[in-house]
Amino acid sequence: MDGVDGAFIVKAAAYIGAAFAIAIGTMGPALGQGAIGKQACESLGKYPESAGKIQRAMIIALGIVEASAVYALIIAFLLVNK
Repeated sequence: MDGVDGAFIVKAAAYIGAAFAIAIGTMGPALGQGAIGKQACESLGKYPESAGKIQRAMIIALGIVEASAVYALIIAFLLVNK
């Protein structure tokens, strides 16, 4: 490893770790949001009179699921800016 210092290797590892954090950290929320949307559409088709309650519950659930993707983004920023 001529010409490669330790700081370069640490920075490269941080970038790779940030990439994995985003890739893996957004996969679950994406699948979860798809499942929530699917169930909401099915429920709206079966019970159109409950549209307000279903929509409210769906929006709250989507916000909770999206929070984990935001946490993955924060972790990636912390890894890169260390």
